[in-house]
Amino acid sequence: MRAVHLLVVTAVAAERDAAARGLCPVTTCPPPATPGRSTVRVTTGGAGLGHLPIRADLVAGGVGPAASAATTAAALTAAAARDEPYDLVISAGIAGGFAPVAALGSVVVADRVVAADLGADSPDGFLSVDTLGFGVTEYRSAPHLAAAVARGLGAVHAPVLTVSTATGTAERAAELRERHQAAAEAMEGFGAAEAAAGQGTPFLEIRTVSNAVGPRDRSAWRIKEALAALRDAFGVLHTVLTRGAPPPYS
Repeated sequence: MRAVHLLVVTAVAAERDAAARGLCPVTTCPPPATPGRSTVRVTTGGAGLGHLPIRADLVAGGVGPAASAATTAAALTAAAARDEPYDLVISAGIAGGFAPVAALGSVVVADRVVAADLGADSPDGFLSVDTLGFGVTEYRSAPHLAAAVARGLGAVHAPVLTVSTATGTAERAAELRERHQAAAEAMEGFGAAEAAAGQGTPFLEIRTVSNAVGPRDRSAWRIKEALAALRDAFGVLHTVLTRGAPPPYS
């Protein structure tokens, strides 16, 4: 039975390692390197009759959509060159949550990812690049898989925003929430989704909430707890993927 081949892209090593622990590694070994990035490989056998084995490459690709896009594209290209293509790209990590939709410690599975600040300002407000006719600002997650993962995790299933400048005011938080009906804000998902779309690879984004989107109050951040929630989420994800329908994902 062929293993499900995952590419998990995080911003930093702490997120990568939390996800790896959640996948419950039976064996880990250095994979073929993603240029300039530190990658962990986790391989797990199917836990029961008919359960799918998992092979996941987890890479800390850097902060922001450009770093995420470059890392994801490099890994996808290298895997294709080895004739070992990935079945699924997952952008994962901690994030800000929009109250009251996504509370501290909650899990969000994106139904779509939105580049929320990719566009132009104007006297009439923000104009996205797709409104301007220059490109796209959102990608949908693999819809059936994303819905199944959200159910398995008991997660909020709603848009996750990608920004290059994290929101720091209540006014901007309210504006973004109203414009996109979003649950969370992070900085990498759209970049990974763009790279995945370019190679026809299904995509998910999974986030655990460490802080509320809005005024920066570091004393209220719960990073340790959000990383623990990320670990637990990947433990459940492992069960969903091993016991669910095999790739290709839709």
